[in-house]
Amino acid sequence: MNALTRKTSNLRPVQKAAVLMMIFGTGTASAILKSLTPETVQTLGQEMYGLRDIDHATINAVLDEFFERLADETDIGHGTNSYVQTVFREALGEDRAQSVLSRISNSTLDRPIELLDWMDPSAIAELIVDEHPQIMALVIASLDPTRAANVLRVLPDDLQPNIIERIATLNTVQPDALAELERVMNLKFKANTTLRASQIGGVKTAARILNNAKRQMEQRILKDIRKADKDLMEALQDNMFVFENLGRSDDRSLQTLLRAIEPDQLALALKTADDELRDRLLSCLSTRASAAIIDELEALGPVRVATVEEAQKQIIIIAREMADAGTITLAGRGGEAMVS
Repeated sequence: MNALTRKTSNLRPVQKAAVLMMIFGTGTASAILKSLTPETVQTLGQEMYGLRDIDHATINAVLDEFFERLADETDIGHGTNSYVQTVFREALGEDRAQSVLSRISNSTLDRPIELLDWMDPSAIAELIVDEHPQIMALVIASLDPTRAANVLRVLPDDLQPNIIERIATLNTVQPDALAELERVMNLKFKANTTLRASQIGGVKTAARILNNAKRQMEQRILKDIRKADKDLMEALQDNMFVFENLGRSDDRSLQTLLRAIEPDQLALALKTADDELRDRLLSCLSTRASAAIIDELEALGPVRVATVEEAQKQIIIIAREMADAGTITLAGRGGEAMVS
């Protein structure tokens, strides 16, 4: 562990981000906040308010780490389109980025009702629970996968499989359907959606939502869908990605992914991993980093299974975002096929 890592190792990633936000100044910080999700804005704001007794050496170390990572990840010269898409997706997330890119690069995907991002999941669920399941599916499919999973969790259990099934079979949504969706949303607020055929939902969207759901909820929904449509259930499974699948990805992709994962999060996620997967992931780290993870694993005492599963899920979310941005390639269940 070098001096830089030692100086910032006691800070969580969100605390480092809070330090940077205080350094950037009000103009830049405000611009950054506008591009973040509501949950991230709240979490980051709390950390900014909570900054106390940060010495100059730690501030400098955070800034140095920021520039070091920035230098590692800069990708100038590899194609303008790919670079712009990657930057937008990493900054805004897959769905919001597609909405912006559609206006500047003739993409086909629009995200209606973006103001839903600022509503509490329970409020969204309350708004749509009495609507037709197709309306519920449209609303949930338009959300980012994490928020969609949280809304789905609040809705009655008996509705969840039907909603996922409808999302999985959505494809092109015609203007009249979007007009009906606008009618429902106007009960809560006024939106400004361009009424044209839009790409919403599909098997991949439904799979991402399930990837962000609790494992018990995921298994129950898939079991119910299997009773009605076994092929659809298998298609959903094929487009899902679980922690155990990481070992099938190539070295370069894993190395890129692991650089984006905090060591303590990786150690926690490996707590229940089998030897093969653990060795595979550790082999993609430097000798020093691998030894540090092993030491941290040995130091971990009893940990709740739910805590480990949450750490694994967060890593998969990061992996999915990087794969969607074209930064890495995921192989295996739900990933890309590899050829030699």
